[in-house]
Amino acid sequence: MLLTGLSGNEIYCLAQKGWSPSDVVLGNSVHSLGVVRGLASGFQTMAGGELTNITELIADGRHAAIKRMEEEASRHNASGVTGVTSDLKKVSGLIEFLAIGSAVRSTTHAGPFFTTACSGQDLYCQIDAGYEPRHFVIGNVAYALGVGRGLMGALRGFSGGEVKEFSQMYNHTRHLALQRLEAEAKERGANAVVDVMTHILPFGPGVKEMLMVGTASHNPVLGNPERPVTSELTGEELWNLTTLGYQPLRLMLGTSVYALGFSGGISTFFRSFSRGEIDAVTRLVYEARENALDHIRREAEEIKADGVIGVKLYISEIGSSFVEVMAIGTAIRLNPECKTLSPQLVPQAIIRDRDTFFDRELQPAAQTLERK
Repeated sequence: MLLTGLSGNEIYCLAQKGWSPSDVVLGNSVHSLGVVRGLASGFQTMAGGELTNITELIADGRHAAIKRMEEEASRHNASGVTGVTSDLKKVSGLIEFLAIGSAVRSTTHAGPFFTTACSGQDLYCQIDAGYEPRHFVIGNVAYALGVGRGLMGALRGFSGGEVKEFSQMYNHTRHLALQRLEAEAKERGANAVVDVMTHILPFGPGVKEMLMVGTASHNPVLGNPERPVTSELTGEELWNLTTLGYQPLRLMLGTSVYALGFSGGISTFFRSFSRGEIDAVTRLVYEARENALDHIRREAEEIKADGVIGVKLYISEIGSSFVEVMAIGTAIRLNPECKTLSPQLVPQAIIRDRDTFFDRELQPAAQTLERK
């Protein structure tokens, strides 16, 4: 009996490309941080920056789970696995890495076995736009703010404005995760990573993981770039871009960390008792956004992009007096060789599947199977 995570819309879209559904497949790997790694990471956490031991542990665990998922898919005689997710759970003080996806089969597929993070709809769009899937790839960095950077940043924070120590570290970790994603894709013989999803996940006290996942793909019209093309565009966005003769170039990332400042904090504190606009905070957040956008504008100019599309801005608090603004977008360039196989998309390819089961207590487990 068939047990698949694919929806009716996904099955329909994949059938247009000669794929049929197979079973849900999974792989897991349970790890312990270990006393040695724990002590080393403790010292690194105080220093700040990347925690290499933690990064390696998480990367090893995620890859081990993915490999076991692939082995299970092979036992089902699958041609590939779609909708792959990589999750991390804490179990009795241990760490479980979990990979889940839905296997698919094809009698006409001549390429190698593949894994992809894409939904069935996204995969249909990407294949029709010329992007053949190769492998689910990840890039990650475990990092901590650190006592040294925290003290330096706190001192700078008294005067307000950008805290360059924080901005530089955050920009470095985000670009480092992207570089590792690209390196893994290149090892797989890909010249593009599409459907990139970015996550910032808590790992432990003072530690976060910057995680990027995507689908390493190959498109012959992109040639052999030194760095694989990267894009966070959805499948239908990528398809529409291709019909207009454009290709993605690179995922753009810009981070800016600002402090309210001691004087601004005092004035804001007293003004918060009355109604009306808090001018100091308004100017702070506006300037932080502009600075983050300027980061990606300069980076796009360096690679001679025609523009950056799908720009999104995210803001979050760091402690009680700092804000981080992150800008993300996809740089594009005109490429007349880019063409789609079909003149238009089937309606099922633009339908997004909706959740029908809701239980707050079971939500963390259900998120493993959540489709984008």
